[in-house]
Amino acid sequence: MFNRRKLTIVGAGFVGATAAHWAASKELGDVVLIDIVDGVPQGKSLDLYEASPVEGFDSRIVGTNDYADTKDSDIVIITAGIPRKPGMSRDDLLATNAKIVKSVTEEIVKYSPNCYIIVVSNPLDAMVYVAKEVSGFPKNRVMGMAGVLDSARMSAFIAEALDVSVEDVNAFVLGGHGDSMVPLPRYSTVAGIPITDLMEKETIEKIVDRTRNGGAEIVNYLKTGSAFFAPSASAISMAESILKDKKRILPCAAYLEGEYGVNGYYMGVPVKLGANGVEKVIEIELTDEEKKGLMNSYESVKTLVAKVKEMGII
Repeated sequence: MFNRRKLTIVGAGFVGATAAHWAASKELGDVVLIDIVDGVPQGKSLDLYEASPVEGFDSRIVGTNDYADTKDSDIVIITAGIPRKPGMSRDDLLATNAKIVKSVTEEIVKYSPNCYIIVVSNPLDAMVYVAKEVSGFPKNRVMGMAGVLDSARMSAFIAEALDVSVEDVNAFVLGGHGDSMVPLPRYSTVAGIPITDLMEKETIEKIVDRTRNGGAEIVNYLKTGSAFFAPSASAISMAESILKDKKRILPCAAYLEGEYGVNGYYMGVPVKLGANGVEKVIEIELTDEEKKGLMNSYESVKTLVAKVKEMGII
């Protein structure tokens, strides 16, 4: 059945189902949507497949509860886990989602030992660490989706504030995926022009703050769920860069071994994504203030990973 590239998306909730939509519409390959709830991945996959004649995309989409159907996937995107609710931080999801990511990763390794793993589940930097430890995969094959989303949010806010096309905006966010993330206005541009030359400092500070709280803003609106359009699109942009060997420079949660002063943990940094996964970590010069922000984010990530280890999950 599967004679094209194969993507498995774990979790058929809003993020997973929307990721399947983006992947199929881009014709990145055939898509398997898997979930523990009987009928949900099957129904959503069938619905999406029936849209293919309308939109004209040739991707086979299958929904399943059986990991055997994910066999020999090229890329697996993990979206499984409980979403945030108003008043919750990403860190509040730690214990439940760590157990889910561990069990999912064990199944992935069993059926697709040569795949690349992209983790979306929160708290992201700890969950991707769990996936790497459990899988035993090399660092280039396990990564987390965070920076693409955070940078996209910042780009959207910049475009809105300046009343310009989002196509001309490139924002840049480093660090962990949470309140300690480090947006970098100096490296954020509009058609190559730094936003520090185009906007008042006060406006930039408001955008930075809104970026840090971008997820919570949506959670507070939705009440019973969290963001799914932008997170799923961000994960698929990473998958596309790998499958098409595009070698895009994207901010992703990558396993660092000394880069940026971080050793043995995942942090959001610019990387080159190609056919070999994380092919290179790009190091840039940071000001003392930016370095301090990154180290604060590093400490937050270390604390989360330590908690997971204390629980005996890894």
